[in-house]
Amino acid sequence: MSSPKAVVLVSGGLDSATVLAIAREQEFACYTMSFDYGQRHRVELQAAAEISRLLGAVEHKLITIDLGGMGGSALTDSSIAVPEAPTEAIPVTYVPARNTVFLAFALGWAEVLGAQDIFIGVNAVDYSGYPDCRPAFVEAFEHLANLATRAGLEGQRFRIQAPLIHLSKAEIIREGIRLGIDYSRTVSCYQADETGRACGVCDSCRFRKQGFQEAGVPDPTRYH
Repeated sequence: MSSPKAVVLVSGGLDSATVLAIAREQEFACYTMSFDYGQRHRVELQAAAEISRLLGAVEHKLITIDLGGMGGSALTDSSIAVPEAPTEAIPVTYVPARNTVFLAFALGWAEVLGAQDIFIGVNAVDYSGYPDCRPAFVEAFEHLANLATRAGLEGQRFRIQAPLIHLSKAEIIREGIRLGIDYSRTVSCYQADETGRACGVCDSCRFRKQGFQEAGVPDPTRYH
């Protein structure tokens, strides 16, 4: 029997690479999707394509959308500085409705492919408090997916799989090492330079560095 198909959202970062490896271990035929949405750290897209190739994706699709046209986020508006200090509030690196939009595209492709599973690397432990990374959001989108599609109405139930959602960054890294991921190929930094070197001080870099330290694994990240 052929492997079941899955759409896997891949950003080029540590978490999504781990999710792709998990989906592959579960013997899904993986179709990866990334987004050029106007982000300032577009170098992550090169990493996403390479990770998809290295981890055996059947096809990698890059979708271009203009979330920057709405503004409101330091990741899409160069006039808003990326914060370099922790904050208790949801930081300005939050991109309004980003995961809702990404999952909607993934759902459309899944329906075309006849895939019932969509994998996303959201995490609600070591994260910046983004509302679209919480279990309640994932559950709500899965409910929507099965209401809003012809496949859902005809009994092909969609599953939104978020295998990292309750893991710490250290646990994610240990899982990725077990699966053989070369994390030096990933780009997590919100303000990485054109070669993929990380700033070391943004939220994403702090969580990543802390994760490697707590996992007891050497950090392969290139910093500038």
